[in-house]
Amino acid sequence: MHVESVKRERRMSILLSEDEQQIVDRYLEKYKITNKSRWLRETILMFIHKNMEEDYPTLFGEHDMRR
Repeated sequence: MHVESVKRERRMSILLSEDEQQIVDRYLEKYKITNKSRWLRETILMFIHKNMEEDYPTLFGEHDMRR
């Protein structure tokens, strides 16, 4: 199933300070990002995916693998 064809029905909302909002707006303008919802969704999900990959359990601990 293509990601763009998924019907999104669940809403999330956040509150930002004025400074945080300005940071986001400057970033979007600098990189010419016009779809804020898509950018926020992809950014959040990429962050979660990256952390889950790093936290994935391994057979050996990090200390054992560095020997």
